[in-house]
Amino acid sequence: MKRLNYLVNGLAALALIVLFSQCTGKADNQTATTSGQASGELTGMKIAYVEIDTLLAQYNFCIDLNEGMVKKSENVRLTINQKARELEKQKQDFQTKVQNNAYLSQERAQQEYNRIAKLEQDLQALGNKLQSELMSENEKNSLQLRDSINAFLKEYNKTKGYSMSNTGFDNLLYADSIYNITKEIVDGLNARYSSPAKK
Repeated sequence: MKRLNYLVNGLAALALIVLFSQCTGKADNQTATTSGQASGELTGMKIAYVEIDTLLAQYNFCIDLNEGMVKKSENVRLTINQKARELEKQKQDFQTKVQNNAYLSQERAQQEYNRIAKLEQDLQALGNKLQSELMSENEKNSLQLRDSINAFLKEYNKTKGYSMSNTGFDNLLYADSIYNITKEIVDGLNARYSSPAKK
């Protein structure tokens, strides 16, 4: 059994060496043929890139989605803060009444304590629910945004014929600005998008 493993590993290593040497030979041949090429074409490939941070900052659909999420997030924060202030006031009133022996019996004080504890649990549950709804809506918005950009790029590329484009999420360290199509993409996306009437 061990001999079979050694044989299989040896054959795999040999195949890897042959494959590597073939790739190296092709790379040397391609280097010679592509060294004189420019203008974004590499062995017949037309390449471009989009600066995603610029696109997101200037695409009106993304701006509208972000503004909507900021408003909803602010509304959630205000709702939770208002209810928390009301609860805090009830807690303070309860403490004052306990200190002044305002309750007729221990049972009545316990009932009030239980009621306030339930309000606190309800507030926490409401906060969790509203945050979950915000996260869910944010994910939905991200999908809509990505679908919008991808649909436009697919249509845009029918006439431009790019073989590959980099959208800034990849590990691109350097690219010549002549391959930057960000402005064209932003202008095209904004021309296609009709912003809802501002409220």
